[in-house]
Amino acid sequence: AAPAQKCFLQITGMTCASCVSAIERNLQREDGIVSVLVALMAGKAEIKYKPEFIQPLEIAQLIENLGFEATVIEDPTETEGSVELLITGMTCASCVHNIESRLMRANGIFYASVALATCKAHVQFDPEVTGPRDIIKIIEEIGFHASLAKRVPSAHNLDHKKEIQQWRKSFLCSLVFGIPVLILMIYMLIPDGEHHGSMVLEQNLVPGLSVLNLLFFVLCTFVQFLGGWYFYVQAYKSLKHRTANMDVLIVLATTIAYVYSCVILVVAIAEKAEKSPITFFDTPPMLFVFIALGRWLEHIAKSKTSEALAKLISLQATEATVVTLGPDHSVIREEQVAVELVQRGDIVKVVPGGKFPVDGKVIEGNSMADESLITGEAMPVTKKPGSTVIAGSINAHGSVLVNATHVGNDTTLSQIVKLVEEAQMSKAPIQQLADKFSGYFVPFIIIISTVTLIAWITIGFINFDIIQKYFPNQSKHVSKAEVVLRFAFQTSITVLSIACPCSLGLA
Repeated sequence: AAPAQKCFLQITGMTCASCVSAIERNLQREDGIVSVLVALMAGKAEIKYKPEFIQPLEIAQLIENLGFEATVIEDPTETEGSVELLITGMTCASCVHNIESRLMRANGIFYASVALATCKAHVQFDPEVTGPRDIIKIIEEIGFHASLAKRVPSAHNLDHKKEIQQWRKSFLCSLVFGIPVLILMIYMLIPDGEHHGSMVLEQNLVPGLSVLNLLFFVLCTFVQFLGGWYFYVQAYKSLKHRTANMDVLIVLATTIAYVYSCVILVVAIAEKAEKSPITFFDTPPMLFVFIALGRWLEHIAKSKTSEALAKLISLQATEATVVTLGPDHSVIREEQVAVELVQRGDIVKVVPGGKFPVDGKVIEGNSMADESLITGEAMPVTKKPGSTVIAGSINAHGSVLVNATHVGNDTTLSQIVKLVEEAQMSKAPIQQLADKFSGYFVPFIIIISTVTLIAWITIGFINFDIIQKYFPNQSKHVSKAEVVLRFAFQTSITVLSIACPCSLGLA
């Protein structure tokens, strides 16, 4: 008979452990199926079958008959085990060659590469044949010392403290300087009987510069460069990758509104105008306040999830007692190993009150297990030979022997952590849409405002009367060309500024 082959299936629609056992039970009845291993959280099944009896597509069909969706994974590379080791004691290239060739000769290892500079080894293996513990043993037999390259818990990209502080600073800074701007704006809108209040603000300190515009300028400068600094950083990163996201739009609109306002003030002062011009200084503070607030809240929400995750990770057992069995399940010897070194197929002994270090099946002993960390159910669940146990759950009152089926990153707990990490790293669909939209929106707005600028310059030089109609109160001693340019700039800036609240809506 031909040797058994392995296939991997992606299964969707499984909701709980009973779905898993239904699939395993029904498949094992079929001819030609040697073993079935289903991982609930990852939604994957690993099946060994005899090709002369049954084919992967037929297996997928069998699972679909049970009411789940199943597809065959064509590329099984992600499903083989891989491990990263730290190796000490290597001195030269021949050490590297020694280790590599010895590992490649070992049974069940597909690929091994050792880097002398970083002292790291990357090994891919068949988890049914071998595992990290055996690999470390092989390396230590040649006379080097090897240990697993630990994943630093803080490297779970889950710590949002820095971002929270940054956005909070950004928000508070924009708020402190933004509120006075808001008050001033509202104050200017109140119609005065005697015109005393707004007259004071509109008085010129020097010709062309009113008290109001000076206040606006000072407040806005602080917001733009203190409150908005982080936006500039983000926008710069985005442009470096040749994309235009939300931040680019915000920075663009606020900067242009700010720079334009500064320029027309300077021009007005230079011209000694009797009336200070109308500026756009009120746009940037308002925008920064709202958007920074949104970002700040978003990161606070994310960090809440992260704390819960960190607690979940801490529930994992750190050590496991791996036993060697003799005839009729008698224990010959046991050794304590770190939980990362438990391999699939190991027999693990769990004492009363201990935590199950890995997902597996009970082969000997009866007990109750508290699985509330996964299921939320406080009632202990009976465990007898054949029952599945979940890593991290607590063994209540009987010693059991467990055959490890899912270890390391495949345990239910690790999968939950991985899913939450992915959920946090990925953007919400609406945010992806907004960023995609900004990608077209930003260039579009820039083009329109440039077109506006050119169009008005052209119109101005062809027919100056139109400009005169829209832009009447010009001082007489300004040249025609300057009036046209000034008007054209004002229209194109208006287009940009008005596009800016759109970015607010998107945010």
